[in-house]
Amino acid sequence: MVAAPSSGQGKTLVTAALARLHSDAGRRVRVFKCGPDFLDPMILERACGSPVYQLDLFMVGEEGCRKLLHEAACEADLILVEGVMGLFDGAPSAADLAARFGLPVLAVIDGSAMAQTFGALVQGLASYRAGVNLAAVLANKVGGARHAAMLQESVPAGVQWLGALPRDADAAFPERHLGLVQAREIDDLEARIARAAANLPGDAAWLPRPVRFDAPQGGTGVPGLLRGTRIAIARDAALGFIYPANLTCLEALGAEPVFFSPLADAQVPACDAIWLPGGYPELHLAALARNRSMIAGIRAHHAAGTPILAECGGMLYCLDKLDDGRGNVAELAGILPGAAVMQPRLAALGLQQVDLPGGTLRGHTFHYSEARVDAELCASARQPDGRAGEAVYRLKRLTATYAHFYFASGPEVVAEIFARDPDAAAA
Repeated sequence: MVAAPSSGQGKTLVTAALARLHSDAGRRVRVFKCGPDFLDPMILERACGSPVYQLDLFMVGEEGCRKLLHEAACEADLILVEGVMGLFDGAPSAADLAARFGLPVLAVIDGSAMAQTFGALVQGLASYRAGVNLAAVLANKVGGARHAAMLQESVPAGVQWLGALPRDADAAFPERHLGLVQAREIDDLEARIARAAANLPGDAAWLPRPVRFDAPQGGTGVPGLLRGTRIAIARDAALGFIYPANLTCLEALGAEPVFFSPLADAQVPACDAIWLPGGYPELHLAALARNRSMIAGIRAHHAAGTPILAECGGMLYCLDKLDDGRGNVAELAGILPGAAVMQPRLAALGLQQVDLPGGTLRGHTFHYSEARVDAELCASARQPDGRAGEAVYRLKRLTATYAHFYFASGPEVVAEIFARDPDAAAA
C-alpha cells in the first residue's frame, strides 16, 4: 500500500511511477485505489495498463475486497494499492484495509519543509497502531542530496529508506477543485508518468515479502436480471465518473453498455436505459447547453419512460438550470425541476448507504454544488455513522441523487433502476 500522512503528499504520483517502473521491468502489475475516487484511478490505469478498481471495507465490503485482491494475485506479480487521505484518516481508513489484509505500507512524505522532524513523523506512523506494518518510506519534493541525507539519517530503524524524489513540476499531475485533472485532459500524461518513473531512486525497486490473499468464501454470482438491456452511458470530459467495477457489474447482470458524449453527439444511441454519471458539467456548461438535439433526446426518453440514473454531475445536467458560480447560468435538460449553484467550498463529502426498491446500495458523495430540487423524495441516504446523507429523487423512471453508487453493493437494486419492467427485474 502506498500511503501518506495526509492528502497532497504525492501518493498518486509515486503509485503511478512504481506501476510504470515495474511494468517496464516486465512484471505484471495490478493497481487498486483505496476508498471512493474516480480521478486517481484514471491516471493509474494509464500507468499500469489495466482497469483500477476500488478497495473499501464499507462500500465494496470485506468479501468484495478479498475477491478482488485474490483475483489480482492469481494473475499479477505485483499489486499496488494507493491509499486515501492520510493513512489513519476516515472510517474505514487505509490503515484498516492494510491491517485487514496484511498489506505492507510504503509511506510517501513531502519532505520539502522539514529535516529531522521527518523521522519523528515516520516513527509516529510506524508506532501509532498495532497491526499496521510501515515497511518503507519515500521522501517527496526533496531539495537536493544534502537534504535527502538529513531525511535519511532521521528515519528510525526497522523502516526501509527507499530514497528521495526531487521537486519536479514537469512530472506532477495538475489539479482542480475535485482533485486531479481527468487523465483524458492531460495531453502530456504519458510523458509525466515516464518522467516520474525515471525520477524514482534506485532503491524504490525494493519490494517487501509477498502477501497471501485467501480465496473468498461462497458467492453465487450475479443473476442476469438485465439480460438484453442496452444501457447508454455518458462518457466524456463533462460526465464520466465511472467505477470500472460498475461496468463489470452491469455486464454480469447481462446488460450491454454503449457510450455516448453529451458534449459532442447529436443523440443518445438506441437504448433501453440511460446512465448519466458524475463529472464536471460546470466546466462545460455552454457546450452542454448548446447541444439542444441531445437535450431533446434526453427529454424524449424521459417522457417515454426510459429508465435513467443521474448521479451528482449527471443530476445537475438533468436540472432546469446550473450556475457555475462565476456568473454563467445555462438551461440544461429540464427533466428534474430545480436549479443548482456551484460553491467556493466543498458542500458534501462522505460514504453513503441508501435503501431503495430492491434492497440497499452503497456509495459516496463529493460535490461543490448546492441544488434545490422541486421533486418528491424517493429515499434519503445515511452515512456509516448514522448521520443524514444525500436525497434520492424519483420522477417517472428517472432516479437522481448526489450519491455515486457502487453497483456491486446491490446488483438487484441496480437491476430495478435500469430495467424497463422493474417488477420483472425484482422477480
